[in-house]
Amino acid sequence: MTQMPIKDNLTRSIYYAPRGRFRMFTLGSELSRLYLHPTDLLIGIIGAPGAGKSTLIRGLFPGLELTNDDDGINKRTSDIFDFDPNDFFAGHTFHLDVHFELAFHQQHHIVEAIRTALMAKKRVVVEHFDLVYRQLGFNAQIIFGIGEEVRVYRPSIFGPSPLKIQERAAKNLKYRLMAHTAEDLVGKVLSDCYGLKQKQLHSDVKHGFIIGLEDKPDIDIYKLQEQVLEIISQGLPVSAGKGDYVMLGDDPFYCTGKRIHVKNTNQIENFRMLKEYRLDPISGKYLLVGVVGEEPIEVFDEHPPIQIESTALESVLNNPPKN
Repeated sequence: MTQMPIKDNLTRSIYYAPRGRFRMFTLGSELSRLYLHPTDLLIGIIGAPGAGKSTLIRGLFPGLELTNDDDGINKRTSDIFDFDPNDFFAGHTFHLDVHFELAFHQQHHIVEAIRTALMAKKRVVVEHFDLVYRQLGFNAQIIFGIGEEVRVYRPSIFGPSPLKIQERAAKNLKYRLMAHTAEDLVGKVLSDCYGLKQKQLHSDVKHGFIIGLEDKPDIDIYKLQEQVLEIISQGLPVSAGKGDYVMLGDDPFYCTGKRIHVKNTNQIENFRMLKEYRLDPISGKYLLVGVVGEEPIEVFDEHPPIQIESTALESVLNNPPKN
């Protein structure tokens, strides 16, 4: 008897949506390895503008040329509209941004192009899949929804509906935008006021962020929080700058996810920080945690009885006891 692949049992998987470009590339590559079938022909991508859909697609499908990408390099309609099923040398995978294409093609032309490619066993990666779902008449084989989280769905006849996926993604995206802007403001204060420019680890928590530092800084977190809140209250405009920089007011700040921000610092709601540095004994990093929104900061109340130094832990991991 043939064993059923584990991917066929997937209903939904959830990941934090990273804000840096390279972290999103890495996540996309991992999701491709874990969830994509070679026989997946219709792939839906759902999320608001600026959520990182194009970046995720580059991670999922390295080398796929995108139309209307986030950097504005490609501003052209998809090759799918010129596809000839009788062309033996036609490409195998097409990218199509429905929101962009609606400015040039009627909806029924977009639906017809998708169906023609699928009938020829070509793969179609459809951004804003929710905009053509009803007219297409059937669901995608796999859907990636991007908001505060990246959610992976393999729909059945019982759903989920792309319309519901879009609704959820749009609803919680605001926390990712607020958290990212707050994270960059903390980084700016650490650099400008404390000269802290050491290599950092960036990670995610619900409605927030983690900055991992090589050494425990002699910085009062209460004061740091007040400095960031002061900038937030100034209502500085936030916009994408040149290259890998975001503009915080008139000041550029290095950022590889420059579009994933609120438009103004006063849109950040209820920013606060965990008032102690937490040591991660595996990486040896001291973690600085910040969150936005109304939910409390959730931390473990119980700690291991002894926290050994990272150097000692590395020695244990690299030299396991012999039997």
